[in-house]
Amino acid sequence: MMKLPPDTFFLEILPMRFAVAAAVCLLITPLVSADEASFGDKQIRQYFQAETTRVTNAPLQEIDSLEAWEAKKDEYREKLKEMLGLEPWPEKTDLKATTTGTIERDGIIVEKIHFQSRPGLYVTGNLYRPAKVEGKLPAVLYVCGHGRVKKDGISYGNKAHYQHHGAWFARHGFVCLTIDSLELGEIEGKHKGLYNDAHQWWTNRGYTPAGVEAWNCVRSIDLLQSRDDVDPEKIGVTGRSGGGAYSWYIAAIDDRIKVAVPVAGITDLEDHVVNGVVAGHCDCMYWVNTYGFDYTLLPALIAPRPLMIANTDYDPIFPLEGVERTHLAARKIYQLYGKAPNLALTILPGGHADTQPLRIPAFYWLRKHLQGDTPAITDVAVPKFEVEELKVFDTLPEDEINTKIEETFVAAAEPAKVPESPGEWNEMFGEWKKLLATKSFAGWPQESQAAEISTQKELQKDGWTVIQHELSTEPDVTLPLLEFVSPKPGKALSGRLIVADDAKWQEFMNYLEGDGKSPLEDPGPGQHFYVLAPRGIGPTQWTQETKPEIQTRRRYLLLGQSIDAMRVWDIRRAAQAIVESTTLDNVTVKAEGNLAALAIYAAIFEPAIGNLHLRNPPLDHREGPYFMNVRRFMNLPEAMAMAFNTPDVPRSVSLVSETPELLEYANKVKLMIVSSAAKQ
Repeated sequence: MMKLPPDTFFLEILPMRFAVAAAVCLLITPLVSADEASFGDKQIRQYFQAETTRVTNAPLQEIDSLEAWEAKKDEYREKLKEMLGLEPWPEKTDLKATTTGTIERDGIIVEKIHFQSRPGLYVTGNLYRPAKVEGKLPAVLYVCGHGRVKKDGISYGNKAHYQHHGAWFARHGFVCLTIDSLELGEIEGKHKGLYNDAHQWWTNRGYTPAGVEAWNCVRSIDLLQSRDDVDPEKIGVTGRSGGGAYSWYIAAIDDRIKVAVPVAGITDLEDHVVNGVVAGHCDCMYWVNTYGFDYTLLPALIAPRPLMIANTDYDPIFPLEGVERTHLAARKIYQLYGKAPNLALTILPGGHADTQPLRIPAFYWLRKHLQGDTPAITDVAVPKFEVEELKVFDTLPEDEINTKIEETFVAAAEPAKVPESPGEWNEMFGEWKKLLATKSFAGWPQESQAAEISTQKELQKDGWTVIQHELSTEPDVTLPLLEFVSPKPGKALSGRLIVADDAKWQEFMNYLEGDGKSPLEDPGPGQHFYVLAPRGIGPTQWTQETKPEIQTRRRYLLLGQSIDAMRVWDIRRAAQAIVESTTLDNVTVKAEGNLAALAIYAAIFEPAIGNLHLRNPPLDHREGPYFMNVRRFMNLPEAMAMAFNTPDVPRSVSLVSETPELLEYANKVKLMIVSSAAKQ
């Protein structure tokens, strides 16, 4: 066997018990120990457990009949496409399929192929077929997991690592197209954007590399169906690890896949969020969970087509318990169809490794359902080629967009036009608000109770009466809220809510605990100031160690939320609670930086928020805050216009910023509204 980089065969070289332990140590590192956990760490654990329980097996838990499933199945499939960045469905452009060479050995021919799934988005692959072909053959699309093959700085694609699968299929009467993934192909794109914080803005764009992988699979089926040696009605898919995940996605969104064998490619939200296996996966494994769906939806969308779920019993990133729960959820749907035998669960011993025992059931299942025959499997799948032989490109194409596909795969909204009338503005406002509610803030509680404030302590400081409150914004989220009552007596005519970051919160703590200068401006009579530290800030801050903190944010996304979106909710709830517990009609919100942008969005939805005093919010969502999908339909200038010109909510906005152009669009809308009113 040819020599590959050490990490390529990491889990196969080590004895299995050591491989599993090593993988666990390397991958599952998102939580601090119970003894080290702060209040914030404990609270976020409870929150994730409660939220995961809420969405477990969604949306299948509401299905009780085949009629109910059939009525919803197409809707769920369209939502899955949307969450992959494939809505609207992309245009199928010319594949420009090119064969750059062939190899013949041991009765099989390998074609070295590249095609363009979109103009400039190259897919490199090896197509394996029998040397002698009579008639049309069944085909298998083999999608590769993370098996890096790189020598002297040259990537040969993970197709070279998984070559033994394609060769086996060709020796047994299949055409097998093995395609490189985006990150580990001959042209090296990116699978990691949120995993290592390099591209947090992917959240705003609604982009996931899983969508690119799914689309490359769609076009691979197009390529296979165009061939004279392929039976277009007999196409299956398999792959392991990342390839297992892409097998799920393509089989779920494309009925042309007649049989599927995802290997080590799925587990449920309980494993990903509560048990922390998200830390072992890069972003190519996940959809953008706009609708808060569990991953048990994927096998349901494949039903009633033949599906084998294959896994090992000690895989640290696809744990057995989650795989079994996924199988049970799928079995319910298969039973509704009366097709229970079409669903199989195969569990073999081992860790996260491409082993011979795990391959044999996949070979059997694909032969049974694509060839209609199940002869004994007497030969093993072994590599036959040097990696250099399988390389497609001599020189990488200059027009490739693989290395920057995240910039264009999901389109960003263009700057909005200035409406011509108040009626048109109201329509634009309503549409944006609806999109925000359903695409960016759908993770907010749907049935919220009245905001609750409980008073914990009261003290005096420099004439101020300082009241320490606890604010419950959700059943499992309790936040600190300080109230400062003016030393100048008088009726409370106004209130200000300061949204504090860690530095600002610490400034208040230093003042209350020592002799520091008051962070508050000179108050008027009866003035009340409130200071809110949203979740993850101040007393509720969770560990700030880099890897655990990143994985905390990714957990939110898996639940159909984002930290920033839920902090917007916290600001809304604080404003509601203040108004409900006082005689105030509304409260002025003061915030800085990223929190200022959160205040803008809170004001769009919350009539309890009056004027806004903002300092240096970002101009573009690329710099934050991070809400799912928001850049698909708007940007921060439009949000500012909405907060400034909310119908039936008079509000002023004070902005101190190095980018005053953030207000330009809002002022143009305001001028149009005022001019229209003057004409009347």
